[in-house]
Amino acid sequence: MTDSSRSSSHYQGLIHRYKDRLPVSESTPVITLNEGDTPLIKLNNIPRELGKNVEIYVKYEGLNPTGSFKDRGMTMAVSKAAEEGAKAIVCASTGNTSAAAAAYAARAGMTAFVLIPEGKIPMGKLAQAIAHGAVVLQIKGNFDDGMRLVKEVAGEAPVAIVNSINPYRLQGQKTGAFEIVEALGRAPDYHCIPVGNAGNISGYWIGYSEACGHNTASCTLCNGQCPYLDNPITSTRPVMVGYQADGAAPFLRGEPVIEPETLATAIRIGNPQSWDLAKAAVEESGGWFDEVSDEELLATQALLARKEGVFCEPASAVSLCGALRDIKSGLIPEGSLIACTLTGHGLKDPDIAIRGQEDVRTVKADLESVKAAILEHI
Repeated sequence: MTDSSRSSSHYQGLIHRYKDRLPVSESTPVITLNEGDTPLIKLNNIPRELGKNVEIYVKYEGLNPTGSFKDRGMTMAVSKAAEEGAKAIVCASTGNTSAAAAAYAARAGMTAFVLIPEGKIPMGKLAQAIAHGAVVLQIKGNFDDGMRLVKEVAGEAPVAIVNSINPYRLQGQKTGAFEIVEALGRAPDYHCIPVGNAGNISGYWIGYSEACGHNTASCTLCNGQCPYLDNPITSTRPVMVGYQADGAAPFLRGEPVIEPETLATAIRIGNPQSWDLAKAAVEESGGWFDEVSDEELLATQALLARKEGVFCEPASAVSLCGALRDIKSGLIPEGSLIACTLTGHGLKDPDIAIRGQEDVRTVKADLESVKAAILEHI
């Protein structure tokens, strides 16, 4: 294989793959960790046991470089920040954004400042931010307090905000919809997704809309000139369904939740920054918002791991948890093709995953003891 052919066949990240579908130019320095191109896995055992005629696919975003979907938006946000000459970036985070911001800032030679709620970040996510050299500031408040401070400090210090209020974040996140359509050869009938800060459901709707040739009010960066508008790759858009944890469900309450609380730390957000865009996505698609309990989402996390071999973080399980409930009730009808976004890897928060599970068993180091322990489970 020649050097040129090897280069052309090597996957180089979503900006390289979709450069004609993104607001980048030849002068944009592409900051990438080869994110995107994540697996779309068809579930086999769970639908069979459900006894319903549906197809369920999970978009496993936990296999992005820093273990979550945040990398899709961060490659765009940091690339554009670099193009504009930024030397530092800042974000508020419940964990995944801080990990992605720190990694992409390191790649770009920038400094990342991350504001996190004190004592509310799983160690797996905090370790990533620290390892990548971010300046981590724990605040005595929640994510919503951190978001307020980020907006304020950006007006006082030379830092670029890389939270999802940065429109380039949503441009990166829309590529997940492109990948799903390309993998299935069509859009799913329903797309189920966890909702915290609500940028992801907004980004997916932009992507699906562009993929089928529809312009959207939220697609402002291309000024209505998206290439897919003249060359659609699907003829339909899915119904968008957003699920929240019941302790942090502002869309279900119809107003911000002042003190959100849930074990699903990635969606422990009471005042989503993409509220209007997410609401528009659900309304335009004929979808809905709903909520699940911590007990339900943890049970689904365990079910997915044990029945399908897919290990996601607690917040990710909200999408499948809600989908299964709506399939059982008939709200999502039989014959449907359903995509569920799994936003992060299970190793982001291993303590929650093993809580309440069977303890690791200790046996003697001899054949009879090991054999007896094995036979108990056969």
